[in-house]
Amino acid sequence: MTAAIAARVASSVFPGRCHCGALGFSFQTALPVGQWSVRACQCRFCRTHGALTTSDPAGRLTLHVEDGALLQRYRFGLRTADFLLCRRCGVYIGAQIETARGAFGIINALALTAVPQALPRAAAADYSSESTDERVERRERRWTPLTAVVPGVPPPGPAA
Repeated sequence: MTAAIAARVASSVFPGRCHCGALGFSFQTALPVGQWSVRACQCRFCRTHGALTTSDPAGRLTLHVEDGALLQRYRFGLRTADFLLCRRCGVYIGAQIETARGAFGIINALALTAVPQALPRAAAADYSSESTDERVERRERRWTPLTAVVPGVPPPGPAA
């Protein structure tokens, strides 16, 4: 068995969703929860949403949308990613970016259906000094690859 196949076999899938269930995700990772890189971005958007984000560049992320009309995409700052919120309950579930290298995303760990007890303490993160190119490169390197676009989810816009 190759290392890639062994890693997939050992992967766990962590479901998450907004409060009302209109938006959700499946986060697949072979990393034990205690090894997740959890970040508390210090931008105003993330602080006001109380977001704790995580990703796994070797994992997979699939978005689930029950009603596409309830998916709110929000861009701010350098406008390089779509931040995904539910129009009904207001929960921020994660963000996605599409670049020449593919589509990538992060999840808000607090939107997991069951937040794992072993979730590491979040590290404060400040990305305010990044240029547009640096921000896109970091996301391509650290965020989780998105699977094929799920029906009902409009495709992400290109990075600005």
